[in-house]
Amino acid sequence: MIDPEALLRRMFQAALDAADPRLCLPPFLAPLAARPCGGRTVVIGAGKAAAAMAAATEAVWAEHAPGAAIEGLVVTRYGHGCPTAGRIEVVEASHPVPDDAGRAAAGRILELVRGLGAGDRVIALISGGGSALLTLPAEAISLEDKQAVNRALLKSGASIHEMNAVRKHLSAIKGGRLAAAAAPAQVHAFLISDVPGDDVDVIASGPTVPDPSTLADARAVLAKYAIDPPAAVARALADPAYETPKRGDPIFEGVETTIVARPQASLEAAAEVARAAGVEPVILGDAIEGEAREVAMVMAGIAAQIARHGQPAAAPAVLLSGGETTVTVRGQGRGGRNAEFLTALAVAVEKRCADVADCIAAVAGDTDGIDGTEDNAGALFLPGDLERARATGVDLAGHLANNDGYGAFEALGRLLVTGPTLTNVNDFRAVLVLP
Repeated sequence: MIDPEALLRRMFQAALDAADPRLCLPPFLAPLAARPCGGRTVVIGAGKAAAAMAAATEAVWAEHAPGAAIEGLVVTRYGHGCPTAGRIEVVEASHPVPDDAGRAAAGRILELVRGLGAGDRVIALISGGGSALLTLPAEAISLEDKQAVNRALLKSGASIHEMNAVRKHLSAIKGGRLAAAAAPAQVHAFLISDVPGDDVDVIASGPTVPDPSTLADARAVLAKYAIDPPAAVARALADPAYETPKRGDPIFEGVETTIVARPQASLEAAAEVARAAGVEPVILGDAIEGEAREVAMVMAGIAAQIARHGQPAAAPAVLLSGGETTVTVRGQGRGGRNAEFLTALAVAVEKRCADVADCIAAVAGDTDGIDGTEDNAGALFLPGDLERARATGVDLAGHLANNDGYGAFEALGRLLVTGPTLTNVNDFRAVLVLP
């Protein structure tokens, strides 16, 4: 007999393990460590996995290049640090809204790579969250200006691609500008992808790669979501001097970019766990976007089709998906996009799939361990939870209307709490359909 909660938790853990920097990064770093460069090796990085990536880098150098000097600095989110050997400094800063600590760290990182020569090399450890953590406002733009725009974008329902198009054009370090500062040194960028499609220019706003977005794109995003920016931001987005470096620029000739972990690999790892339990996995995609509640309605419909008609797979089956949904905030509740998704899924099951409700279970969580700004990674929805909600007076539809998924699953005792995982391949969703 299948234990739905245990299976869902094992699949989520398998997704995390597939993106663990201690496991996925060393195979790519070892050949580099074993190859002396003749100059300095400077390690810089930003993101929720930055500290774990730094620790893994130190371990690789200790094993494969014990006598080689290595130095550097990475910045991660508050609470996402981890012990290192001390050769690479780790600092913590605010996410998702940047703060002075992030600005100071970004400034120090930029100074570390400036003035390097062709015989030097930079190892850039980049992961999701780097956009907020690697914050260095462009000239004439204040940190307060960037914070205001960032808050407005987070509430607007804008996609990560749209948000980063704006962020890159307001930054002195993102959108390829870090590579510009490091040239002519060789830059080896190792990325953990948290974005739909694994677009390297979107991961942490692409500090070491060409930027395909333009100033016009950034202005269009603000207009689309009716965001009235501070005057300094409006001036910057109208000034050609703030355009980012593009493909073909000589500054990128010495840059090598490698993705070491991605959402698809995590989905495949979860699929293997499902198969071992006798459950048919159906991977719907690693780049699912859209409003969390609308994605949930689609997932509920597919789950009901499996339960009622055995299509596109016969139960027991599990729908696996990744990517990054959005939430347009209208209420005053707590919860990130995963709690929103799961609340909407529960409501959709209750309203449209009541005949098969006891066959459907699900987990939705952010692989960094933090759903939005809360203390949970996400939540679980298990058979019997609809009846439990009714018995305890938990109004799921009301919680959804108030964007209060956290409150709903806290009341049901179904929050998924992992603490910081020190990695980030975006959201993981598994909708399990039992016979």
